[in-house]
Formats: sequence, structure tokens, C-alpha cells
Amino acid sequence: MNRKCLAPTLSIVPEDAQLYRIPIGWPALHSQLVPQLSWPESGLFLVLLAASLYGFWLRFGKVWRTVRASKKDPEFRIQPVGRRVTDFIWEVLLQGKVIWQRPLPGLAHALVFWGFCVFALITANHFAEALHIGFLDRTGIFGTFYFDFAGVFAIAVAISISGLAFRRFVVRPKWLGPLSKESGIIALLIFLLMITYLATFVPGWESSRLLWWAHTLTLLAFLPLIPHTKHLHLVLSPVTVFMKRDSFSKIPPLAGDDDFGLDTGKDVTELIALQAFTCVECGRCSQYCPATNTGKLLNPKEIALGVRRYLNEFGPESEQPLIGVHLSQEAVFQCTTCGSCEFQCPVGIQHLPMIIGLRRGAVNTGKWEDDYGTKLFLNMERNGNALGFSSSERDKFVEKQELPIFDGTQEYCLWLGCMGGYDPQGREIIASLARILRGLNVTFGVLRKEKCTGDPARRLGNDLAFGQLAESNLETLRQSQVKKIISICPHCVRTMSTDWAEYGQAPPIEHHSEFLARNLDKLPERTGDGQKIVYHDPCYLGRYRNVYDEPRDVVGKFGTLIDPPRSRERSFCCGAGGGLAFLGEEKGKRISVERAEELAGTGASVVAAACPFCNTMLRDALTGVSATAPKLLDIAQIAAASFAPKEAGDR
Repeated sequence: MNRKCLAPTLSIVPEDAQLYRIPIGWPALHSQLVPQLSWPESGLFLVLLAASLYGFWLRFGKVWRTVRASKKDPEFRIQPVGRRVTDFIWEVLLQGKVIWQRPLPGLAHALVFWGFCVFALITANHFAEALHIGFLDRTGIFGTFYFDFAGVFAIAVAISISGLAFRRFVVRPKWLGPLSKESGIIALLIFLLMITYLATFVPGWESSRLLWWAHTLTLLAFLPLIPHTKHLHLVLSPVTVFMKRDSFSKIPPLAGDDDFGLDTGKDVTELIALQAFTCVECGRCSQYCPATNTGKLLNPKEIALGVRRYLNEFGPESEQPLIGVHLSQEAVFQCTTCGSCEFQCPVGIQHLPMIIGLRRGAVNTGKWEDDYGTKLFLNMERNGNALGFSSSERDKFVEKQELPIFDGTQEYCLWLGCMGGYDPQGREIIASLARILRGLNVTFGVLRKEKCTGDPARRLGNDLAFGQLAESNLETLRQSQVKKIISICPHCVRTMSTDWAEYGQAPPIEHHSEFLARNLDKLPERTGDGQKIVYHDPCYLGRYRNVYDEPRDVVGKFGTLIDPPRSRERSFCCGAGGGLAFLGEEKGKRISVERAEELAGTGASVVAAACPFCNTMLRDALTGVSATAPKLLDIAQIAAASFAPKEAGDR
């Protein structure tokens, strides 16, 4: 039987047409009293609700029209649903990234978000009750449970928003930027919403009309403020996370001969516009950006906000250059493409396609004038390598090391790359890896002719140079009948496995850390005293390829592994990526020096790297930061030392 039908009722205000009724004996924590508004009051509520919704749409409608009017993006689609749903559940519903990267403030933010989700039903019912059509039965089992459940979340949200406000206005982390009144107003409104709800649990306050209207007016004031402030992310971020590109730092292909990248407003795509308007200005990207941390002009947050300001001022159909009033060309070309910004962003913003898109727009239209950049592009075009050496220098190295030429019968093609073929330290890494391969009786060979993969050109926005190099190398690999590739350079691995896909499919390629980890049990046991080794995570091996444990396994076999304060996903860049290794001296503090100080500060006697670019950047930096600088070695050099010369077949 329905308990509600059997429960006797008590008239609280019989002289006023019994405005409130409550069942006796219902064991609910929350009062069952509900103010029954008069029809004039309901009419007033409808007018205020309409005004609030109009205020919301006034701004949100403009934002959405801007997104829809932007250039069509082939990746702005529902497919693939599986991956998108998985990301949505982890990043939005579970708030996984928010909590994982900043546990305490992240949990507070997550509780506020979950509170909003819980209160969605409460708010809908609250508005419906104003029109006498409430749908949550306050005397039923579910209704009683849900109102009390929301009360628990109201306490959590009130505490969390107070903590976040304290952090914003008292602690004031510099990454959050200047104080804004809007943040304080929004925090206050959220706090008032929770307090006015919790107040209904106080005996005697359940039926307060004043309390009901206070809660209602707070809701109606909060709604139109959302799209007019950075809190627009409350509405957009679930969509942005769901619709983001399907892989990390994905550079979209240009759409035909008339597409030069992000040059004017007409080049801004739907996806980029959506992400720009989603930015919550939390500063996570700035906190981990190596350029921002070393006094450069670049702040990845300002890239997204700059695109937003441009769209607000000029619109998505403008032919006004993107780089100018709201975006700085100098800042755009200070990015190392380390990916920290994109990895840290909790609302699905992918900064690197924006930054590389802006570089494309500047380079492909001839607006970027840089002597170092011009020299780099000429080196790759004329000599086939980024360092500008004649290919005969590579031939001499191959001959000196007696590296076999790949003839199609060996298991692996050992890809030298620019650093392995021409840089002195890179050559030492290649020699060490060759020593290991021989010691393990793994057959390998190097190509007779090999060109730069085009990574610097790709990251700097020169699509013509990149495309030519990719096509040439793919043809060489095809003719040489290469089936598997091993490389010492994470940049080469990323470019060949991912970026070349626009021009053809390269053979499977792996980084030497993956190979060494897979054959770890075949390597000789370590000798010596187990020296302390601090491992530096390369950006293109870690964040780009998600390889963290393999190089640590190798280091751990031959020494005592130490992690620096910033490691794994939070590893600090060496400063070489994005073509910056070839663009001359940096402004502000050198990124490599910042990282070298951190590595030397661990007290380790050896710094282990797994990237020839990291090796060359940290080499001089370590010498400059300490009179007794730790020794810098690649993991291949560390592993190769365990082989006796005759065992490895050294030349």
C-alpha cells in the first residue's frame, strides 16, 4: 500500500487555505513543507525566469553562433564514439584529470561539479513547484532519499567553494592570474545556493517564503552570469572534452592548396573556436609551460584567450590577421611543443594544434622572418639534415663504426636521424646501441641514404619542406624493404609513426628504450657500486608516446634510480623541441639550465637521458650549473657498459 495515502495530515495554517501540508511521522531529515505560491507569485517567477534565460542566451547564443559559423572541421564529429565516451566518463563525469593533477583543489572542484549534477534535478523540481507541477514526491522513498542526498552534497559544495575562494583570493597562486570580481561573485552565489537549501533543514525555516525566494533569485542571478564569465566552461567543457581531437597533439592535415594554416579569422575551425571559448583560465597550462616558467613571452593560456578575444572582436569570417592585436608572433615561436599545456588542461583544450596552426599561417604565407629558421629550412632542403652537414659526413661515420648497410635481410633498420648521424654525442649513442645489438646477436643495418624526418619543419609550420622529406624517406624505406625500425630519437619515432601518415604508412618503429626493456633479461647484470642515476623524461617519449617505465627499468638494472621533482607526465622540457634547438639563443633564462639545476639538485652522479636532443641541450647546461656536474649518459650508453668489448663485437 502507498504509505502516502495512509499518512494523516496536519494543517499548519488552516486559516489561510492550508497553504502547507505535511505528513505526520515520516522519518525524513528534510522537511516536507513546500511553500505553495499564489498564481501572481507564479507569474512573477515566470517573468524572472524568462529574463534570466534571455540573459543567458544573449551571450551563449552569440558564442554558439560564432562556433557554428567558423570554418568546418572534419574532426568536429561524433565518431569515434567509443573513445569519446571513455574520455567523457573519465575527464568529465569522474573528474579524473582534475583530481589526478591537482589532488586537493581538484577534489574540491570535483565536489562542486558533482554537486551541480545532483542539484540539476533539485533545481528542475524547484522551478516546477513554483508552477504547482513539482515532480519529486517529498513523501515517497526516492524523494525523501534524494532531498537528503542533495543536502549532503550541499555541505560538501559549500565547504569546497569556500576553500577554492580562499585559494583564489588569499593564497592567490600566480598561475590563476589577476583577481577578478566575477570569480568572487560566482563563488558567493554558489555558496548562497547551498546555504539557502541547507537552511530548509532547520526546524521552523522549512516553509519560509523569504528563504524560497532567496534561493530562487540566487539561481536566476547565477544563470545569466555563466556565459558572460569564464564559467561558461560549465556548459561548454563537456562538449569540448567529448569532441576533442582523437590523439595527443594531433596536427590536422591542411585542406587543399588554399589552406595555409591559421592565418586569418576565416581559418579558425569550429573545434578551435569551441576550445577557445571553453578556457576556464585555471592556469594549469601556464604552471607547467617551460617557456612561461623561464621568463618568455609565451603563455599557452593566452593563446586560447587570444583566439577568443579575436573572435569576439572580429568574428570567424574576418580577414584580419590572427597574429597581431590579440596574438604575438614572438610568443607563438617560443613553444617547445613539449605538450605540458595540452596534457594538463582539464577542459579539453588542445593548445598545440592552435600554436602549430598559427606557425603554419605565418610560415606558409611568408610572414615569419627569422634568419635561423631560414637557415634551418635551407639545410633540410639542400643537405637533407637539420644540422647542415654534407651527407658524406654521415657516410664517414657509418664506415668508421663498420655499421652494416641494410639489405632487407636484417631484422631491424637502425635509423640514425640527424643527431645520430651528425652530432658527436648522438653518434656515441648510436655506437652504444650498435654494441648492444651485436651483443644480443640482433641483426640490423642502416640505410645507405637517409634524410631528416622533417620534425623541425613540421613543428615550425613548414608543410612544404616536411612533405618533401616525408615522401622521400617513405620511398627509400619502401625500396629498401624495411620491415622494422629502431631509433634513438623520440622525435623521429613520433614523426615517422604519426605525422608521416598523411603521405604514407611507415614500417613499425620503436624507441630504443622499448627495445632494451623488452630484452632486459638478456642484458648482462650490472657491475660496480650501484651509482645513483636520475632519469630525465623526454617530452616526446613520455607525454607523446606514454613511455615512462621502460627506460626506468633499464636504468634500474644498472644503478639506483632517482626521479627528479618534476618527472613522468610532469617532466620539465629540455628546451629543444618544436625546432627551437635550431633557432639560436633564447630570451630569458634558458630552459635547459632550469632543468639542469633540478637534475643536479638530486645529488645523483649520473643523469640518464633517452633522447639525443635532451642530451645535447643538457650537456652544456649541466656543466654551467655545477662545478661537480653529474655525468650525462643515454640509457643505451649505460646498458652498453655492461658488455665486454669482445662480447659485443666492438669495432
